Amino acid sequence: MAKYEEVLGLFKKLKGEINNGFPAINSDVFYTKNGTPYLRSSGVVMLSKPEINIESMKKFLKGYKNNFEEYLNDPDKLTPGTQLIKTSAQLCYMSFGPKRTWNKDARKYFDKILSSGHGSVLEHANYTFLFYGISRSLTHELIRHRAGFAYSQQSQRYVSNEVIRFVERKEFQNDEKLHQLFEERIDRIKKEYEEIYKILKEKQEKEELEILKATKDDDHIKTELRKKINQTARAIFTNETEAPIVVTANIRAWRHVIEMRTDPSAETEIRELFFKVFLCLYLVEPILFEDYEIVKYKDGVYGVRTNWKKV
Repeated sequence: MAKYEEVLGLFKKLKGEINNGFPAINSDVFYTKNGTPYLRSSGVVMLSKPEINIESMKKFLKGYKNNFEEYLNDPDKLTPGTQLIKTSAQLCYMSFGPKRTWNKDARKYFDKILSSGHGSVLEHANYTFLFYGISRSLTHELIRHRAGFAYSQQSQRYVSNEVIRFVERKEFQNDEKLHQLFEERIDRIKKEYEEIYKILKEKQEKEELEILKATKDDDHIKTELRKKINQTARAIFTNETEAPIVVTANIRAWRHVIEMRTDPSAETEIRELFFKVFLCLYLVEPILFEDYEIVKYKDGVYGVRTNWKKV
C-alpha cells in the first residue's frame, strides 16, 4: 500500500505544488533557436473537487425513530469526496445508527467496498483536471475512455498558430541526434504552416478557391473564414502537436483508467501522465487510493497496481 509520505515525496520530486488544497504538477516550456515552443513532460492541474454539506441531511435523518441525526455528530472528519461516497454507500443500508461504521474506521469500510467490487458508490465524487504538455497522440488514446468521463479539448480549427506548441517524447530528450531532429522538425512544421496559411489567406481574399469561401452570410462569417484556413493548414501537424484538454471523471472512472494506463504495457507518455494523476488524487483523497502500490518499471517510468482492479 502506498504511504502518504512516499506519495508526497514523489509529488515534490516532480515539482508539484498544492494551492488551497488543489495539487498541480506543472511543466516548463522550452524553445528552439528559432523560437518554436515545446514541452518535455505533461502538466497536471486539479481544477475542481467535491464539496459536501451533510448537515443538510438533518431533517431527513430526524424523520426516523432510530436516532439517525447523531450521524452528523461524528467527531472524525473526512475529506469531502470520501465523505460523499461513504454517506452514499451508507444510505443503501440506512446505516446511520449508533452501530454504523464511524469515520475513524473509514479505511476498513472502503477496503470492504473495494474488495467486494461495489464500485457504483465511487461514481458520486467527480474531479476535474487540466492536462497540458501532452501530444495529440496521447489524447487520441485518452478519449477512448467514455464511461464516467467528460472532455473539452483545444480545437486547432479555432486557435491560431501563435498558441500551437509541441511535445518532445522522452525517447528523444537524451539522445543528441533525435533531439536535434525533433527541434528541426517542429521548426520546419511551424514555418510551413505559416507559409501555407499565407497562401490560403491570399486565395481566400481573392476568392480563387470555392472551398475556402464561407457557407453562411451572418455575424460569424469572419470566424468561419478563419476556420476554413486553419482546418486546411493544420493538416501538416504531427502527433507531436500539443493538445491541452480538460477532463472530468468520477473516482470509479479515474481508478479504472489509472490502472490501465500505468500498466507497463501502456504507452510511455500516457503512463507518465496518469502516474501524476494518481499522485494528485491520492494527496486529495488518500483513503480512496491507499490500496495502490507504487512501482518503478525498468524504463524509469512509475506506475501503480492494486489487488482490487476494475471496482
